[in-house]
Amino acid sequence: MIVVTTPTGQIGREVVARLLDARDASGALVPLRVIARDPAALSPRVRDRVEVVQGSHADPAVLKEACQGADRVFWLVPPTPGADSVEKHFRAFTEPLCEIIAAQGIERVVSVSTLGRGVARNAGLVSASLAMDEAIAATGVHYRALCPPSLMENELRQVASIRDAGVFSTTLVPDRVLRLCATRDVAATAARLLLDGSWAGQEDVPLVSPDGLTPEGMAEVLSEVLGRPVRAEFASTAERKAMLIRSGATEAWAQGYADMVDAQNDQGFYGASQPTTPDLAPTTFRQWCEEVLKPAVLQSRN
Repeated sequence: MIVVTTPTGQIGREVVARLLDARDASGALVPLRVIARDPAALSPRVRDRVEVVQGSHADPAVLKEACQGADRVFWLVPPTPGADSVEKHFRAFTEPLCEIIAAQGIERVVSVSTLGRGVARNAGLVSASLAMDEAIAATGVHYRALCPPSLMENELRQVASIRDAGVFSTTLVPDRVLRLCATRDVAATAARLLLDGSWAGQEDVPLVSPDGLTPEGMAEVLSEVLGRPVRAEFASTAERKAMLIRSGATEAWAQGYADMVDAQNDQGFYGASQPTTPDLAPTTFRQWCEEVLKPAVLQSRN
């Protein structure tokens, strides 16, 4: 039995799609269970094919129910801008999982984490995610931490700005390489590992696209794909923090984001020093813009 958290999120939804028709060595469908706050948000096909446990995987009772009889878990702590503390938010999800791993015989966990281990310091959201990995690994469970850098899908938040003003805003140094990854490549790797019972031990799995683009280079790709000028515009972390708070984020969450960006700019753990992994993350930024962002821009005009 595989348990999938965040089945309606960008990554979790794609993980479920890749597991839905998977079969074991005997030809039987692999049993699949999901934890969903709102089961109605699942597609009818998914609801018909999987077991659904309603609730949050931060709730120990919900997680215990979902993991009963399961041996594999896809784990993702969802971003929650309303959280009072970044560190407590990650611990609230992770501590119940660690207890259940020991009590219920979970054999393998595949999680979504981030690049930066051994490099990132005082990095807000990144540091909290890396601490999550350490806590899960300490249980002794077989563990793979999927480690993408900046997700291409983050740029979907800027569809209106790109469409209306031709502006691609960034808080990262505009002329420095920013490593990238598409969520579909994260999901594909997660599904493959969840279906493979042969791996053991604990490892990070870097997921880095073949690109070597700066934010300015990303703006050039956007211009070419969209057929109109798009420029990169630098925004300070203070400006972005204020924007997050205006949008409803807590002071603590906005500061965690600002600390993450400042650490990236200072320490470069999403930079050119990180080797690419095209076998695991083959989607280029240009391909993603053509297949995902451009349709989103065109649809937003309607």
